[in-house]
Amino acid sequence: MEKENKNGRASALLPIGVFLVLFLGSGILFQDFNAMPAIVAFLVALFAAFLQNRKVSFDEKLKIIAGGLGEENIITMCLIFLCAGAFSGAVTAAGGVESAVNLGLTLIPSDFVIAGLFVIGCFISVSMGTSMGTIAALAPIAAGVSETTGFSLAVCVAAVVCGAMFGDNLSMISDTTIAAVKTQGCEMKDKFKANFLIVLPAAVLTVFFFWFTARDISFNMDEGLNYSLLEVLPYLVVLVGALIGINVFLVLISGIVLSLIVGVAAGNIAITEIFSVVGQGVTSMYDITVISIIVACIVSLVRANGGIHFILHLIRSRIKGKKGAQAGIAALALAVDLCTANNTVAIVMAGPIAKEISDEYGVDPKRSASLLDMFTSVGQGLIPYGAQLLSAATLTGLTPFEIIPHTVYPVLMAVCGIIAILLQKK
Repeated sequence: MEKENKNGRASALLPIGVFLVLFLGSGILFQDFNAMPAIVAFLVALFAAFLQNRKVSFDEKLKIIAGGLGEENIITMCLIFLCAGAFSGAVTAAGGVESAVNLGLTLIPSDFVIAGLFVIGCFISVSMGTSMGTIAALAPIAAGVSETTGFSLAVCVAAVVCGAMFGDNLSMISDTTIAAVKTQGCEMKDKFKANFLIVLPAAVLTVFFFWFTARDISFNMDEGLNYSLLEVLPYLVVLVGALIGINVFLVLISGIVLSLIVGVAAGNIAITEIFSVVGQGVTSMYDITVISIIVACIVSLVRANGGIHFILHLIRSRIKGKKGAQAGIAALALAVDLCTANNTVAIVMAGPIAKEISDEYGVDPKRSASLLDMFTSVGQGLIPYGAQLLSAATLTGLTPFEIIPHTVYPVLMAVCGIIAILLQKK
């Protein structure tokens, strides 16, 4: 019995199994992975966690949950989610997304247009902090480029998806980046620098791939695209502010205020609407905030029942040294994302385990945060039942399976991640 306690208990992982069976099972059964909202599956999993370990009273379990929710990283992460949503709502209403896209298309040479869609997607996703928002903004443009040039729609849309996934694990205001940084306990700017150096070769190769694939086509705009550098300014302020290490709350609040000023000055936001556009952005983050809270509750009970120790023992028995630990974190992140089809949720679930592994084997927190963010994005950019590919397919009339063969960036990102692990000094 002591040995079992020391090594943890596999039975403590039952709530996670309940979630996976419900979420994946309903998606497969109904051929729709939106058939059961993730929050419903997580609530059932939380109920299952409460039913375990009858030796601990219900009140004691509530105290365990309260302790887990009271952790600084959980509270901070949720608050940053809401602030990031407020900025996204304000800057979108101010016309920032449209101006950024139009500016990019205006500057792109005609024979570089497909690769240009990827580059614009990179900028928009890093600036907006959302791959879904990037796809929603650029997918119709990709369809227009395909129609005008006669070039493959699947390749055009894949370029957009690749660009969206680039920023999904690099943006300072992305929910995935926030979750990775907060669960691993590192600075945002440090994680960005470490992550950027790993994925830069993948991005460069992706640009070359799309340029080479579409090198013989040309694209001329029938009419000029309107943009305003002033409307793009809030994005640049947030990006630069985060990079130089200014507190993320101050950066986001500054971005919100600046976006509202620009929006009102440009006539895109009425003074009476300034609070509603911010409110709409905040409410757009409710789902992931509530899910993060419920997941934190589940993880607290799973940890108390020995589930985390069981996973750690399982991983320790198969890895050796710092390289093995990093490979374990990467595999864990990818596996959880394949099961949850949501990279933020995957990071929130895998984060505490990855933190234990990194502490045990001396892995730098910024490296473990980068691996979590990268390999969940690898999975998210390739699974046909993920929100990103489903959204891109829905907006353009394609199927995810038509797009996936051309989404080279996630594959190249995985290759770069593996190489970075192999090159790690012992």
